[in-house]
Amino acid sequence: MSGTSPSPQPPADAVPPVRHPDAPAPGELLGSHYGQCFGCGGEQPHGLHLAARAGEGVSITAEFTVRAAHQGAPGLAHGGVLASALDETLGSLNWMLRVIAVTRRLETDFVRPVPVGATLHLRAEAVAVAGRKIYSTATGRIGGPDGPVAVRADALFIEVKVDHFVHNGRPEEIRAAMSDPDQIRRARAFEVNP
Repeated sequence: MSGTSPSPQPPADAVPPVRHPDAPAPGELLGSHYGQCFGCGGEQPHGLHLAARAGEGVSITAEFTVRAAHQGAPGLAHGGVLASALDETLGSLNWMLRVIAVTRRLETDFVRPVPVGATLHLRAEAVAVAGRKIYSTATGRIGGPDGPVAVRADALFIEVKVDHFVHNGRPEEIRAAMSDPDQIRRARAFEVNP
């Protein structure tokens, strides 16, 4: 994809997203899509270990607690880590649509600092679809799900085929993920990835 980056705002001809009939039920914990994922994987010692739950419609809620390993300035979360938490939450929406999609554009606003030890309460929602493009938005709040907004993002994801990962990923990890006997885990391994 070359040229200027497309806007994360949907065009006038976009349509509302439709939750897949096999999407997890509202409130259901999604679990890790891949054990080595920095955002949600349990096998990453310094990862975010983000826990996402299915919401109503095409939405996700998630929580991420900032640990000392996530610092930028002393005692505060690194902005890139916060952007990763937003991207992970937004990417999880694709499981609600049952499509494989990658982040094309992520516009992030940092509204207030997030201290180490704070839990970031995230909510993401897919707002529109135009062909292979999926438009979504997310907010992260501190002090509870209704607390003050600390970060927010608008994103554009592009639907891709599994070949995107096969041709661009490191072969050892691709083979391991594709040979997983658990069909759901195998499908989820390729749900979100840059």
